[in-house]
This record gives sequence, C-alpha cells and structure tokens, in this order.
Amino acid sequence: MPFDWIYDLSVIDYCLLGGLVLLLLVQLGWWIAIEGRGYRVEGRRTPSGSSHSDDEHSHNEPGVSVIICARNEYDNLRDYLHSVLMQDYPEYEVIVVNDGSEDNTEDLFKQLKAEYPHLRTTFIPRDARVTSSKKLAITLAVKASKYEYLLLTDADCVPVSNQWIRLMTAPLSRPAGVALGYGGYMIDKNPVNRWIQYDTLFTGLQYLGLAACGHPYMGVGRNLAYRKSLFLASGGFVGLMNNRAGDDDLLINKIANKHNTAIVTDPESITLSPAKTTWQEWIKQKRRHLSVSHRYRTSTKVCLMVEPISRGLFYAMLILCACLATIPADISIGTWAFMHSPIAAPIVGWTALAAFGIRLITQLTIINLAAKRFSQQTHGLAIIFYDIALPLITLYIMSTQWVIRQWTMDNGRWTKMPRG
Repeated sequence: MPFDWIYDLSVIDYCLLGGLVLLLLVQLGWWIAIEGRGYRVEGRRTPSGSSHSDDEHSHNEPGVSVIICARNEYDNLRDYLHSVLMQDYPEYEVIVVNDGSEDNTEDLFKQLKAEYPHLRTTFIPRDARVTSSKKLAITLAVKASKYEYLLLTDADCVPVSNQWIRLMTAPLSRPAGVALGYGGYMIDKNPVNRWIQYDTLFTGLQYLGLAACGHPYMGVGRNLAYRKSLFLASGGFVGLMNNRAGDDDLLINKIANKHNTAIVTDPESITLSPAKTTWQEWIKQKRRHLSVSHRYRTSTKVCLMVEPISRGLFYAMLILCACLATIPADISIGTWAFMHSPIAAPIVGWTALAAFGIRLITQLTIINLAAKRFSQQTHGLAIIFYDIALPLITLYIMSTQWVIRQWTMDNGRWTKMPRG
C-alpha cells in the first residue's frame, strides 16, 4: 500500500509533524493576512504628475495644516523643509514648533518665511518643565491650526513626492478620521541600516495590516493624519503627558477604531528619514519606541503576542524535527524509547525542510514586494538572521524596561516600586 508508512509513525512523530504544520499555518496566516495586507494600495490612487491645482480640484480639497516639531533641527529643516513647503496642494499651512532649540532654527525661519508665506512658527520656552515637550508642542500647533485636517511629520522627514499631502489626507474626506501612512528610512551602506530597514518594514506592515483588518493600534509621527475635531473631542494627550514617548502610538490607541481609521499605502504617500548610524543610537531609539507598549490596549497586546510566540515555537519545532530526523530507528534513550520506523526520520526531516522553505519564500516575497513599494531596501537570505535575532533584541529591551518600571535602586539595593 502506498500509504503504509502512515501506520509506522510513532506518537512522537505525529505530535511533532502536527505541531509543525499548525505553527506553519499560523505563521502563513499572519504573513499573508496581516503583513501582506499592509502594503496593498487602499482606495483609488491619484496619478502623479497630473495637475491638481485647477478650480475643480481646489474646490473639493479642504485646507490642511501640516505640523512639525523641531528641537535643534537646523540642519534637517534646512535640507528637508522645502519639500514640505513645495507640495502640490491648493490650500495648506505648515506649522513648525520650535521646541526649545539652542541652534540657529529661528534665523532659518526668518529666511524661509520671506519665501513661503504659508509657513507659520511658534515655540516652547527652553525652560519649560514638562515630561513630553513634543506632546505639548503638538497640542499648541493643533490649537493654532486654521484647518480641520492635520498632517504630522518630523523635521528630518522628506516626502517622496509633491502629492504627499493630497494622498495622506484624502481618506479624511470620507468617514475616516485617522489616516495611517508609512514612514521609512533612507538606504545607505552602513550595516546597521539593513537591520533598521527590515525592522521598520516589518513593524510598518504589521500596524498597517492590523489597521486594515479593523484593529488599529499605532501609527508613526513621521507620517500620520487625523481630524482636528477628533483630537480635541478625545482630549488629545490628556492622560498621556506623563509618558515621554507615545505622541503617535498612544494617541492612535486612544482615538482610532475600525470605523474611523484608514491606511494609505500609495508609493507616493511615504516619507523617508535618515537612519541611525550606530548600534547604540538604534537600540536607544528602539528602546524609546517600545517604552510605551505596556500601555496598549489588552486586546492589542494579546494580538501582538501571536506572531513572535508562534515564530519562536516554529523554530523550536524545526530544531526538534531536525534532531529526531537524525535519531536511528528503534533506539532507546534511558526509559524513553523512540520506536519510529526507518522511514520516519526522512519523513520528519523533509517535512521540516518543506515547512521552513514555504515560510521563507512567503516571507521573502511579501517583504521584498513591500520594500519596492515603499522605496526600502530589499532583502535576501540574511532575513533568516533578522527573523531570529530581532525578537530576542525586542524581548531584551522590553524585559529590562519591565524591571525598571517594577523596581528601583535605593542605596545600592533593588526595591519594588510602590503601586500608583
């Protein structure tokens, strides 16, 4: 009989193969349904290069307030602010908040205002004592803005096209009150850059994909739009000011839901920023980004645990299958006898190899298609190393942050932090 080998497999063989297939299905489901959905174009794309400033389009496109917060960002503002000020959009203002800068930012503002009358500036005093001056800066800009549509980016960001404002705010004219965009990093030859490129792309596809599935949980301040009325009605950053970070993800956790959130994945809607150039700078940045994740909704935290846990178990199952495939038939180890037939080892081994290959091909396909759409670095087999190492880095950062939140050093001894 051609399938006699089925009866020759032991319970251990069945458990390993069943567990491996189940974990493979979970991983494929995540990559195809979540990550794969995170780069598809939502809605109708506006052709680039076409004229949008005629009376017909101007009449249908509401004014937009672009908000940028800057602290000692003279060089970045000098290099990148022009691309924001020269957008192809009929009516918009750019509000830059000088967050206690000690460089020549104010001098640059004076030069730019003479050339761009739609540039407006305000400032936060250098001696302002607040935990998160950026949240305060955004709040001041929101209240000073003239328009209902708000589009946020950073001083070191450059839109890839002059259609950025139009594409990012288009969903706000529909029932959506929040529009999530992709903020990527510029490609360079620094080895750290490849890690940042992959990590940012995976995270971007994750939050865009989950939002497309009706579970928005974060956005990035480099490319984010929402309605002014929604911000004010929700209280803005009330209840969030004690967190140094979280001006984007905690706010989205607060105001976004499946009914009022849209994603924007058009290749011309993204922004790019210079990436960190050293491991220390990148880990510090990543630590800051993860510092508020403990404040996500419980449903979000549970959802985000599915992928890394199933990924870790998948690799563990691969290792177990590989070990079992090398064990001779009818061998006893202590009191535990492996009674699988001679054909069990190759079946387990080839199944494990096939599962690994199917997941890798799926992963490479989705990551590289998304990378091309978002003007990011494409990846080869090094993705295997990132796939294993990055969750461990994240786990280390989050574990140390948990310890810091729970315990404090008092006279050289660790003591538990009081609740409240």
